[in-house]
Amino acid sequence: MNNQFLLDNKNIIITGASSGIGKQCAISCSQRGANVILVARNEERLKQTFLQIQPGSNLYYSLNITNYNALEKIIEESVDRLGKIDGFIHSAGIEMTLPLKMMKPEYYEKLFSTNVISGFEIAKILSKKKYSNNDASFVFIASIMGILGQSGKVGYCSSKGALIAGIKAMALELANKNIRVNCISPAIVETEMTKKLFENMAKQTKESIAKMHPLGFGKPEDVANACIYLLSDASRWITGTNMIVDGGYSAH
Repeated sequence: MNNQFLLDNKNIIITGASSGIGKQCAISCSQRGANVILVARNEERLKQTFLQIQPGSNLYYSLNITNYNALEKIIEESVDRLGKIDGFIHSAGIEMTLPLKMMKPEYYEKLFSTNVISGFEIAKILSKKKYSNNDASFVFIASIMGILGQSGKVGYCSSKGALIAGIKAMALELANKNIRVNCISPAIVETEMTKKLFENMAKQTKESIAKMHPLGFGKPEDVANACIYLLSDASRWITGTNMIVDGGYSAH
């Protein structure tokens, strides 16, 4: 394997690590030699992820990341125990499908606090010299819905669009510290969340959505592999970009 694509001894923080894409990122990063710091709300599922990663200098914290005041404490503790941070994946996110007429201000606040603000707060803390190594890399999991839009997803689409716009400004601001900032926009990935979504969906609707993905639905590994590339030294000249990983969805 090309050494540039390895994450040997890199310390990587991953939010949303108890399920779906975040869980797979934790497993895949540890397989490539990283020490992973897992953060999620559900402690029971977080422990299950922790048992599936490669043995090593790994940590986990059960925390609601919208409790912004608690974020620096876990980062400080992680750095004390493992050393400075080399990478960050913000995979924590919530989805909401509601027509505009049903949306309330608190729904937007809930979406933005998890999908955007908490991730940006962690990035702000990590950008301090005492917490991150030179050449650190931040990766935010956005969505193809942040570009294309979909009926019933005004709140969700706008929160993911905010990530795509925000990382460009952040990348420019942190370039003088050699911190790279990018995001990844997947289409539908087969996770526990999407499986539940499809259970309550008419067969015809599911088939029409499947047809919009020329290469079929994605696997969590497809997004995790893109994250590994952006965290690795192989992508040292990439910052401020949105990598689309959508099985051809946006090519229509």
